[in-house]
Amino acid sequence: MRQTSGYALLEPGQELRPWQFERRDLRPDDIAVTVTHCGLCHSDIHAVDGASGLLVPGHEFVGTVAEVGAAVTRFAVGDSVAVGNIVDSCGVCDYCKAGQQNYCSEFPVTTYGGSDYHDGTTTRGAYSREYVLREDFAYHLPAGLDPAGAAPLMCAGATVWEPLVRWDVGPGTLVGVVGLGGLGHLAVKFAKALGARVAVFTTTAAKEQAALELGADEVIVSRDEAAMTAQNGRFAFILDTASGAHDPAPYLRALALDGTLCVLGIPQKWTVDPMSLLIGRKSFAASGSAGLPQTQRMLDFCAEHGITADVEVVGLSEVNAAMDRLRRNDVRYRFVLDVTR
Repeated sequence: MRQTSGYALLEPGQELRPWQFERRDLRPDDIAVTVTHCGLCHSDIHAVDGASGLLVPGHEFVGTVAEVGAAVTRFAVGDSVAVGNIVDSCGVCDYCKAGQQNYCSEFPVTTYGGSDYHDGTTTRGAYSREYVLREDFAYHLPAGLDPAGAAPLMCAGATVWEPLVRWDVGPGTLVGVVGLGGLGHLAVKFAKALGARVAVFTTTAAKEQAALELGADEVIVSRDEAAMTAQNGRFAFILDTASGAHDPAPYLRALALDGTLCVLGIPQKWTVDPMSLLIGRKSFAASGSAGLPQTQRMLDFCAEHGITADVEVVGLSEVNAAMDRLRRNDVRYRFVLDVTR
């Protein structure tokens, strides 16, 4: 077994603490990655706050290949790599065959808190110095992408990228982005780089300047009823990145004929008036993460267009303070942990 260290939740309800632990010895198709940067995602907060036992978080990270298994062909020692929120899938179900390993029928092995297919051990995340995984679930990190800004691309970036390309967002498309957080700010950057015109829906006018600086063409305050009524029938596609419970009806009304509202933040319950879909032949959809082909395509697109997340970098030892700030939404737009300090 390989010795490493990181930060872990050792007891429910407590802060994360330094912890020494073991990674598995490399299987033939494994690589060992020396982690340099790991994003701090809202889902990490939910996992920590809801955990009943030991947990090492971290599922969007970049680093350098430190060792390769005997059968590895895609990577060599020293390669820069990026890893997202899944590290294995069955490979044989219809979803996996379609390149949608994120929807694996057997449920994919998540980067932390998952159950390894081979030995049943619980996966431990990348708030740590080293990570071991199958080479198929690591991605080549293109040269020129800042590693800190690239780390959140592996979760937030992939999550907004896949629906944008699935619904053919491009030149001539009017796209709405609901929310301007970790996901929303990347959705604006992607949609603009794809050639679309972008409007940001936000609950407060205070975010207008930030949205425009990111490239948005217009900003709509969703609490302004008159402003929302003026949007009826305008949009071909709206990507809803807001995580809190809210009414989808105003955004469905904002769709044009055959438009789609795609939600990413999934509350416990949605209430949708069927007539809001019938009139205009509109669609209400959802999307989660991305499969292997689209994730690498997303990284390559980011390199081509110079896109990374807007991040605040803190040392791994500052993880608890960063989590407290994230709980208060006190970050613009994503924390990234520098695991080297």
